[in-house]
Amino acid sequence: MTELAGPRLLLRPFRLTDESAVHRYAADPEVTRYTDWGPNTIADTAAFIESVVDPPPSVHPFAVVVRDRGDLIGAAELRVLSDHGEIGYTLARRWWGQGYATEAATLLIGHAFGPLGLHRLEATCDPENLASARVLAKVGFRSVERLPDHLLVRGRWRDSLLFVRENH
Repeated sequence: MTELAGPRLLLRPFRLTDESAVHRYAADPEVTRYTDWGPNTIADTAAFIESVVDPPPSVHPFAVVVRDRGDLIGAAELRVLSDHGEIGYTLARRWWGQGYATEAATLLIGHAFGPLGLHRLEATCDPENLASARVLAKVGFRSVERLPDHLLVRGRWRDSLLFVRENH
């Protein structure tokens, strides 16, 4: 699988040895506040690692690693659907607000519109996740729709905001 390198980050394939680093952020209730998964148990994290070490060809999961330190600080993913792609990202709380999500999203976009030749990308986020919405706007996505009752999260239906970016 491909590695994507930015100024500060390396997006690389996950390894079985990443489990403890992933669990540190995936078990954090604040990190998973707006996700449809977590907070993870150790078994949840083990299942996640197993799924991303050998993903199907349409799924491109990446460990987000700080290049100069080697620290795994999150995950980023690009899913290729029939005619477009979807991106997502999660970072450990310690690394929020420092531009790492923006860099990770930019690397995913470059991979999607470059080597993969996609024309359109989508991303969703919880309407209350203002930081993620800002990242998506910063990397050229536009908010197009509120999806009511889009996801069942921990027993309640949650709306999502749909963002889109075309390759022009």
